[in-house]
Amino acid sequence: MALYNNHAGNRAARYSRNTVIIVLLTLFALATIFPIYFMLISSFGDPIEAGAVSYSLLPTKFTLESYKFFFDYSEYSIRWLLNSLIVATTVMVSNVIFASMAGYAFSKIKFKGRAMLFTILLIAMMIPYQVTQVPLYILIVNIFHIQNTYSALILPGLVTVYNIFLAKQFMSSIPTEIIESAKIEGCNQFQIYFRVILPLSKTVLAVMAILTFMDSWNTFFWPFLVTNTMDMQTIQVGLKNFRFANTTYFAPMMAGAAISALPMFVLFFSLQRYFLEGVTVGAVKG
Repeated sequence: MALYNNHAGNRAARYSRNTVIIVLLTLFALATIFPIYFMLISSFGDPIEAGAVSYSLLPTKFTLESYKFFFDYSEYSIRWLLNSLIVATTVMVSNVIFASMAGYAFSKIKFKGRAMLFTILLIAMMIPYQVTQVPLYILIVNIFHIQNTYSALILPGLVTVYNIFLAKQFMSSIPTEIIESAKIEGCNQFQIYFRVILPLSKTVLAVMAILTFMDSWNTFFWPFLVTNTMDMQTIQVGLKNFRFANTTYFAPMMAGAAISALPMFVLFFSLQRYFLEGVTVGAVKG
């Protein structure tokens, strides 16, 4: 059964349907792109206070003064970007490694209590993120005493249950016969993991890398909690320094946001082929 009527015998009805679909998709695309567009045109405005900004949809002036203002405003502007890059890259690499290892173990290695342990992980994934912030903050600050360090920013996100689940579900589709053949050739578990599983899992690893990097890069609440000096703030926390009690430097803030979006665009387009393969895997047979 077709997803929708093809109207094979009625050309007018088919064109009308396609026109409606195109219009709706265009509207959704514009709604998605508009925040990025508004951020960019606002970033090329003059570095003035928010109260003096004219919020127009069409650019009236192009200047790089707001970008210059962003870097000149604080001596830590570049440090904020560097901190975000260090934290997001470390979290991304650790998730790709540890989550793929855990996914391989849960999907292909039989051990006692595997199903129970995986069920516990799934239950943990259902707990809202906000619920864990208070006990996690007490653990990091009051017990480990590592507040305002890279460790405090990185350790809570070293590996996530969602990435373990994603890796496990993908690796379950890898034929067991391939692993058995590797064992016959004399490979141990680590050799199977590095030489067989990882090359076959490039698509899901790319998906994990992109989503994890974006999530870590855009996180505001946790870095805001565990950092108390400007030199350890990430870019998302640093941008709040452009907002004061009575005013906001809107254009420089948008300039900083535009700069902070560049690494995500670079990562996405560099891994776009693998990402699209990971999204569509299993959708087409053959």
